Amino acid sequence: MSERKVLNKYIPPDFDPSLIPRRKQPKNSQQVVRLMAPFSMRCNTCGEYIYKGKKFNARKETVDGEDYYGIKIFRFYIKCTLCSAEITFKTDPKNTDYTAEHGASRNFEPWREEGAAEEEDKLARMEAEENNPMKALENRTLDSKREMDVLDALQDIRARNARNERVVQGGGSAEMLDRIARDEVEEEEERAKRLENEEDERLIREVFSKVNGAGPSTLPALPASPTEEDVPSPPTSTATVKRKADGAEPELHKLLSENAKSLLAVKSIAPAPKKRKTGLSNALGIKVVKKGKAPAKVAS
Repeated sequence: MSERKVLNKYIPPDFDPSLIPRRKQPKNSQQVVRLMAPFSMRCNTCGEYIYKGKKFNARKETVDGEDYYGIKIFRFYIKCTLCSAEITFKTDPKNTDYTAEHGASRNFEPWREEGAAEEEDKLARMEAEENNPMKALENRTLDSKREMDVLDALQDIRARNARNERVVQGGGSAEMLDRIARDEVEEEEERAKRLENEEDERLIREVFSKVNGAGPSTLPALPASPTEEDVPSPPTSTATVKRKADGAEPELHKLLSENAKSLLAVKSIAPAPKKRKTGLSNALGIKVVKKGKAPAKVAS
């Protein structure tokens, strides 16, 4: 009895393979293949969901009259697992994917929408650059700046890795690497703090330059009293000062205009408050009896 799994077969010396008759098959015959569903889909007949990766015994054929730069396109026939309705889908060499053709609809996939949106943005940008040369120049400038930033970051990473390798090869320990990392973090924090301080100083200089060169008052208008109807209110413009500039801060009365000073002077001269009336008992007819001293006792 021969073996079940034979790897080497005996070929007689007088064997002629040209004498073997060949089978005649149709030009576009279908082949039965075992495959997995390339995408999640829903049957249009019964609404059954078929998840990606489910195995089917499918029939494969070549699509006539369709190709992509000489690459053949294949069609696959499968059956729904619930109602046995026929479902077909084709290969898509352009997008390296599959497309649902008949019997089922592909489920929504957000990453496919993102790719389509990116493609639309790219086409819109190309169209805008064709119509506007200045826009094309701006886009090229932004792209070159972005590339330079990426290259700088990559160079920093390479330098850091090379320094770490030198430390390790020189007998350095993990503590030294941690100290180097902490030093780098502290340098980044100091740089960010320095930039923030420079920005604050710039804003302070701008504020004080506006305060010194402004003619009208830089303080909000005071509320007008009933007795000051003819006095016009000064214009409302405010200035926010974050901190002192060069260690000197202007006095408040120097920043006020003449109108504001006159308003403050009028406010300071206010009528004295009326005294409260204390003789209400007489007006109401109430007689107040004062208690007298107790009579002294007479010694017997």
